[in-house]
Formats: sequence, C-alpha cells, structure tokens
Amino acid sequence: MKQLISTFLLLASILPVSFAQSTKGPTKSDPEAKQVLDAVSTKFKTYKSVKANFSLKIENAAGKTQGTKTGVVQMKGGKYRVALDGQDIICDGKTIWTYDKSANEVQVSTLDNSSGSITPQKLFTNFYDKDFLYIMNDEVKAGAKTFQVVELTPIDKTKPFFKVVVEVDKSAKSIQSTKVFEKNGNRYTYAISSMTTNGDMPDANFSFDAKKFPGVEVIDLR
Repeated sequence: MKQLISTFLLLASILPVSFAQSTKGPTKSDPEAKQVLDAVSTKFKTYKSVKANFSLKIENAAGKTQGTKTGVVQMKGGKYRVALDGQDIICDGKTIWTYDKSANEVQVSTLDNSSGSITPQKLFTNFYDKDFLYIMNDEVKAGAKTFQVVELTPIDKTKPFFKVVVEVDKSAKSIQSTKVFEKNGNRYTYAISSMTTNGDMPDANFSFDAKKFPGVEVIDLR
C-alpha cells in the first residue's frame, strides 16, 4: 500500500526532492503558468469517467535508467481503481481495498476525505494550488504536438523534492508527463501513454469482491 501511495504522491508532485542541486526557486507564481494548470483542472472536471495508461521511468543522478513500470488508472466521480505491478488499489468513494496479487492479500481501510488526502483525481486537478510556486518554461514540440512546460517548486523547503516539471498538451489541455526531481538525485518521470474519457465504467469496477479471490487474506484496518 505504501508503495502505491508514494506513486500517487510522486505523480502529483507532492513527494520530496533536492540536495546538492540548488533549491532556489521562484518567489511568486507566474499567472500564465496558473492559467495553463487551471485549464487542465477545469477540463478534467468535465469528464464523467477517465481511463489512463501510464508509465514510470526511474533514473539516478547520472541519468541512468534504474527501471520502468507501467500502470492503468480508472476514475469515475469519487471512485477510482489503480493497477500497478501486481497491486490494485480500489476505492468506491468510501472504502479503499489494496490488493497484493502475489500474496493474495487485501487491506481494507476507510477513505480519508480531508483536504490533504491524496486520490488520483486530485493529481489531475488542482493539487498545485496551495503547496507550490510555478513558472512557465519554453514550449516543447514533439511531432505535430506542442507541450507547455510548467516548473513547480514546493513552498515548504523541508520537502524531499526541489522541483517538478509538468508537460501539458497545449491542444488537448491534458497532462502528458510529470518529472519529479528528488533530493537524492533520483528522477521519476510519469508519462500518460493514452487516455480514454467518458467511457462506460460499471460501478462494480470500483469494489473488491473477496468471493472472486479464493483463499484471499482480508486485513481490515477500519
């Protein structure tokens, strides 16, 4: 569970970062950068459902790739389901099930609805509002697409990260990638490979039926 929660934090740019590198950042946010991020948040909130395939690349301080992972996230209203490397996190808006396939074990907990709680939906919306300063970097072109680049730095300098770089598809107004720069020199790049919106998602996708997993160990933490 901790591994997947950390994944959310990184993707949202809320994980720690920086040390030998300079931690000096902007002293105030760029209104243009806020407009870009707000546009992404506003458009995301119009979707009835979202399914996104993503990849995670981990690099060390020398730029050498340490590993890659892939995952899928489904979201509908306050419900979500995340599949990543043999683990599923499923939430029906009230209860969270974290299922470890190799151990055939599921942990059951109650969703924390406080303002500081992390859900996949928040990672695609306004996670940046209170915790970051942000500025615009130069646009990047890849084929026929143009990406707006926003650099974020945490207001709280005790955080373990010093910089997060978000690339936004200028036309689609959607996040293409998020790169987190950690204090220890590691870099995590999350990239959306495909996204489907407003598709049919039965509510059954967002609950865990122990009867379908013979022998599963249920650890109820509620």
